[in-house]
Amino acid sequence: MLDVAMNSQAVMVEKQMGKPIMTSFHAVFSIGMMIGALAGSLFTKITSGLFIHFVIVSTISVLVVFGARYYLIHDKPEKKESEGPAFRLPNAAMISIGIIAFCSMLGEGAMADWSTNYMENIAHADISLAPLGLSAFALAMTIGRVFGDGARIRFGDRSLMIVCGIVASIGLSIAIIFVNPITVIIGLFIVGLGLSAIVPIAYSIAGHTKELPPGVGLAMVTTVGYSGFLFGPPIIGLLADQFTLRLALLLAVVLFILMTLLSFRYKSS
Repeated sequence: MLDVAMNSQAVMVEKQMGKPIMTSFHAVFSIGMMIGALAGSLFTKITSGLFIHFVIVSTISVLVVFGARYYLIHDKPEKKESEGPAFRLPNAAMISIGIIAFCSMLGEGAMADWSTNYMENIAHADISLAPLGLSAFALAMTIGRVFGDGARIRFGDRSLMIVCGIVASIGLSIAIIFVNPITVIIGLFIVGLGLSAIVPIAYSIAGHTKELPPGVGLAMVTTVGYSGFLFGPPIIGLLADQFTLRLALLLAVVLFILMTLLSFRYKSS
């Protein structure tokens, strides 16, 4: 719920500024995740306990939200003569963008949940080296999102999604074909670069759909997209049990290719 609200607000800011800035918002989101991880390490080191940890973090978060409340853009829908349906099925364009988000978020979930396991058990990396694959992926995601808005302005959403899909496919293929730790880390870094701009672009497109309010379009796309983040890693785990994790990750490659093909068919409004 908070994610949809934040992204719909980001769309309103983007509309007011008149230029793409969605990937910058997601870059700050990624930086926040890294700060959260560091905070977790800090609280663990000082052995404060979960209660104190959660109270401090929650208090800071609530104060920030209440402070930001006064600077939000109000986007109350205009009054209509007749009320529309409370529930709307996504149209074909939203389904297509949603599937692109689904493929990307399944890849993100797979990298988050399985990259360290892959490094340790498939690439036979040392236990101290194994987490670096995930770190490389997260770093690339942040870098890609920092520069993503400039790339959107220069190349356009369609071209950037196509390039990102190709880059992600190549990166994961490298990690699957060449199973030594350094090559896998490089491959995961390339995957991170490829996936970095896909979801912000999908959210931006959904929020700018003329036929729907920003929150409605975003809700449609996130419903489809987040199902990939939710169900993707367990599906890959199930396939890994039946075959191997190396073969199971081919599912993500196939979906990255599908994502690229759907990006070819996307037409800017």
